[in-house]
Amino acid sequence: MTEAEKRDAGMMFQASSFLKEMFEARDKCTEYNNIPYSEFDKRVEFIKNLFARTGKNCFVENGFKCNQGSNISVGDNFYCNFNCTIYDSCAVNIGDNVMIGPCVTLCTATHPIKACERINEEGNELAFPITIGDNVWIGGGAFINPGVTIGKGAVVASGAVVTKNVPENALVAGVPAVVKKIIDNKAEASDQYKPFDFERI
Repeated sequence: MTEAEKRDAGMMFQASSFLKEMFEARDKCTEYNNIPYSEFDKRVEFIKNLFARTGKNCFVENGFKCNQGSNISVGDNFYCNFNCTIYDSCAVNIGDNVMIGPCVTLCTATHPIKACERINEEGNELAFPITIGDNVWIGGGAFINPGVTIGKGAVVASGAVVTKNVPENALVAGVPAVVKKIIDNKAEASDQYKPFDFERI
């Protein structure tokens, strides 16, 4: 098996096999964060080329960092606030109308608990995908752990550490995050989502 196949199967893999891609992504993030806001179209196009997939109306603020970029897919109307880190050792799939607050971390990578398995010259690690459904809001400073799925319509409170899957329409908070309430997201027939359209700037 290749290291990518091992990773995608949830097996230990050599992260050092991806150093070239990782270093290139770091350089790209540095370049992106130095593009002036006056060059708006260039910023939008840069993210489209960095991520595996972007929907329409996608905007990422400065301070953004990622591990590879090519493992990140986002839907329509995606907004990512300042100083976000997406550690995409494997797939990060984000739906439509998702808002990410400042200083949020999405981390797919993890390491063995046993020191003898963790400390090795090969740089072995594990990675588990993160999935975020439509209409999710992740508050500032939240940390989303490897393998977590956040259901559509959910809200993650600021500072929450999410270690388990979040049900649809749930508000979670705390360390570790727990469900505090279920949100009534049944919109009236006349209601329409009207996300901010960055493409008209």
